[in-house]
Order: sequence, then C-alpha cells, then structure tokens
Amino acid sequence: MRHMSLPKVDKIWMDGTLVDWDAAQVHVLSHALHYGSGVFEGIRCYETADGPAVFRLTEHMERFDCSARMLLMELGYSVEDMIAAVKETIRTNELSSCYIRPIAFRGYGVMGLDPLPAPINVVIAVWPWDTYLGNDALKHGVAVGVSSWRQRGVNASPPAIKATANYLNSSLARIEANEHGYAEAIMLNEDGKVCEGTGENVFVVKRGTLLTPPVSDGILEGITRESIMTLARDKGIEVREASLVRTDLYTADEVFMTGTAAEVVPVHSVDGREIGDPGPVTLDLQESFFRVVKGEDPAYSDWLERV
Repeated sequence: MRHMSLPKVDKIWMDGTLVDWDAAQVHVLSHALHYGSGVFEGIRCYETADGPAVFRLTEHMERFDCSARMLLMELGYSVEDMIAAVKETIRTNELSSCYIRPIAFRGYGVMGLDPLPAPINVVIAVWPWDTYLGNDALKHGVAVGVSSWRQRGVNASPPAIKATANYLNSSLARIEANEHGYAEAIMLNEDGKVCEGTGENVFVVKRGTLLTPPVSDGILEGITRESIMTLARDKGIEVREASLVRTDLYTADEVFMTGTAAEVVPVHSVDGREIGDPGPVTLDLQESFFRVVKGEDPAYSDWLERV
C-alpha cells in the first residue's frame, strides 16, 4: 500500500489571501467536516522547457465551478479569478511542477443537515507529488480487483458533482483492494456494469477498439479521460463509449486507467486474471500523453496554461 507523504510548501491560498502552510486551518465545527459538504478538483502542473504549465486548468476550474453550482454553493470567485489564484500560488511557492488541490467547503457557523446557511470557504493548495500509484506502475502496470463496494448511484450522490462526500465509498474500495493485495480497485455500478476506479476512469482495448464506460453508467467525466479519447481519435483509433461488464475486463486485450493523480496507468491483471504486459495501444497513448503535458507536442499546446 502506498502512503502519500505531504511535503510542506510556504503558502496556501485561502479566501483570497496567501497564508502560511501551518496557519491554513479551519474550525473543528466546520460543516464540511461533519457532513461532507464540499467540492474539489485535482490538477497537475508540469515542468516544461518553457517553464511550469498547468494541464487543462480552465477545464478543471470550470468543472469546479459547476460542481459548486450543483450544490448551490456561491463561491464568490469567477473561474478567471480562480485560474489567476492557482498561478499565483504556484509562483509564490516557486514550484516547477506540482499537484494542485482547489477545494470549496461549507465552513463554521451552523450545524445540521441543511447546508445552505453555512458560509463558503475556498482554498487552493499546491505541493510536489509524484504519480499516484508510483513510477513502477506507469512502466509495468498494476494488479486491480473488482470491489465488493458498488459505486454511488446517479440519483443518490451524483457522480457529476466532484463532491468530498462522494469519495467515502472510494475509500472503502481502496482499503479493501489494498487488504487483498491489489494496488487499486474497480467498482461496478448498481446495475453491475463496470464504472470506474476509486479515483480513475477505466479503458479497455478489444480488437484495436478503445472502449470506456459512458457517463450515464455513473462515472465522473474525467478530464484526463477526455484527453485520452481525443488523442486516440486523432491517431485513428476507434473510440466508443460502451457499457462493460466484469468479464469484459478479464477478456480484454489491454486495460488501463486514467486520472489527474494516476495519469495513465496500465493494468496487468484483474481479479488475478492476467491481462499481460502493457500493450501497444496503452503504451502509445501513455507516451503521447506525457509528451503533451511536458509541452513536447505543439499540436496540443492549448491544453497547457503557462504559470
């Protein structure tokens, strides 16, 4: 099991002000601590030959704003304001690459299940962070297991909202996976269809076609997912959004997972069924993705926002 160590940097952006890392604190009676009333994003800044650049920052901040609106949270900052705040925070901390965590949550002042009277706090933190599942996972792939925990229902806790509360079952699935010797879990939805990993989208390659579950099956519409689909289509690879069942994973030619934290990770086995070494489609897309995020492919330069 991998444990993330959180390295300190100098400053965190809180409600419009840069504060010292150790001073970035909230009250123990903050609403979000008790009821999960928050939304967040995960974003990456990469080192490029032209300096640090954030991958698809605008799209991430638009999704952040959309999540907040769906939870009736008035952030008090525009998408443009938050983009500027991200860049300011990276520059202040003098980081050439980093992980970026914007979070908005209902803060201190009221208690109870009605969240609307609580004040809203908005925070942006950055820190150095290697790939989520480790560099060895990027090269050789990971073993995953299908979880006994089902993914949250679309009419229970909507996956379209990247809400803090939504990740309780992701944590349960990740704990179970690690206890069974797997690096990651794949969750099914309430109908038994393949949904997603605990923090990643899932792709399958069958007979040269790239398949991934549709949004209607209860996934978060990942930004890395959409990027990989675009890269694949631009290469002439057929891409289809299609419902998958558990055995589609067992019989796939290739399986991989995508996400901001995990990036593009091959899967070498599912429930002990060998998929094999990372396949040609996976490796091609992984290589292309890293060329893009490092600023080495001018065709996708608009996906990078310079700090």
